[in-house]
This record gives sequence, C-alpha cells and structure tokens, in this order.
Amino acid sequence: MKMKRLGALMLAGLMAISLTGCGSSSSSGSSEKTYIIATDKTYPPFEMENDQGKLIGVDMDLIRAIAKDQKFKIKINSLGFDAACTALEAGEADGVIAGMTITDERKQKYDFSKQYYETGVSMGVKKDSGIKSYDDLKGKTVVAKTSTAGLAYAQKIKDKYGFNLEVVEESTFMFEKVKSGEAVACFEDTPVLKYMIKTGELDFDTPCGNENPAYYGFAVLKGENADLLKKFNKGLANLKKNGQYDKILAKYE
Repeated sequence: MKMKRLGALMLAGLMAISLTGCGSSSSSGSSEKTYIIATDKTYPPFEMENDQGKLIGVDMDLIRAIAKDQKFKIKINSLGFDAACTALEAGEADGVIAGMTITDERKQKYDFSKQYYETGVSMGVKKDSGIKSYDDLKGKTVVAKTSTAGLAYAQKIKDKYGFNLEVVEESTFMFEKVKSGEAVACFEDTPVLKYMIKTGELDFDTPCGNENPAYYGFAVLKGENADLLKKFNKGLANLKKNGQYDKILAKYE
C-alpha cells in the first residue's frame, strides 16, 4: 500500500510540474514572439540609414512602435523590395513593410493590413530639364524601379506618350540615370520624391503632380500569419488613437 501510495504521489507531482511548465512556456512564448520583417534597402522617408547605420523612417518607426505596443519582438532584414517579397513567399520572412502599395494584383498573393499611408506616383525630372509634361517625353528614355507603382504607371502611359522605358533594381540607380542624363525622367512614389527634393538629396522638379492615389499596407503571405496581421492592425489603431502615429509622420514630412 505504501509503495502504491508513494507511486501515486510521485505521479501527481510529475503531472503538476508538467502542467506548470506548459503554462509558463505558453505565456512566455506569446509575449516573446519574434517575427522576421523584411524591408527595402533605401526608400526615404520610409526606409533609410542614419549616421549610425541604423534603419529609420516612417515604416521602421511604425513597425517598432507597433511591436512595442503589441508586445512582440521583430528582426528587421533590409533586403531590397523584390528580395523582401521573395523572402516572404519563400517563408523566410513573416511580413513585409516597405512602402508597398496595396493593389488587386498583390492581393492575390498577400494579405494586407489596414492602410497606413496615402501615396501616389509622380514624374521626377532635373530642374531646368525642359520637361514640362508627358508630351515632352516622346522619343526619350524614362526610368522606373522594378515591381513598383511607378513602373506600373509608366508602363500604362508609355505607348500613349511614345517614350522608351528602362527598368532598374534600385532607387539609387534610377535617380543616378536622371542626374547623369541617361534618362530624362523617372516615375516614383510621390512622398519619396517630395522628401528627397525637400532635403536636397535630389535637385528635381515634379511638373505633373500626383497621379494614381493609392495606399501603403503591411503584408503577410496570403492565408499565413493572421495573428501578426491582427496585431499590426490593433497596434496601428492604438498609435493613431494616442497620437504616436501623427508624431512619426511629422518627423519625416
């Protein structure tokens, strides 16, 4: 009897320890969940490096603030826009925040958060270039960055205005081609051009204004990471409510 009773007590103790361990692991895991977030390399004012080499910008400040608000951790991988999308599709990233325009085509592959920034497309040209309208592009070379709203818009109007379109992988290559005269214009998201002109990084004009108004969203792979998407949306709502969202935007406008 003593042996049976001892065995029962030992079994009960082991079960108690086991149950206690499971509860601790569960709560610890949820509060310390780490998500891998892929992003672009250089896309001011959304992604850019400061003097210390740290990634800053609207997207970076926003995702960090949301992670803090929702009590999860993030590891940011700065890959370039195409590479960030590829990493997400390959399961090497949990989400992408990279000034990504929400489009019907992208909705076939990704689930998007609530919109967090209004955007559009503008044509950028060197000051005193003589380019005043799309009609002035006829027979000339225009450049755009791969997989962007700027490229989509340039492709849409290319035949109508008769210009040659060159596609590059990085924003810096695109701007350099316009600066050097290899291209007379580029098509880029309006807030990016406005920021770089304002800060003196580009001595450009935007003669045709904003086209194709659209919105940026945070993306996860379709049907995956619903919990992360829910946390992003909840955190975004909280930041808008407490004023932190407006403070982040004000830093880069």
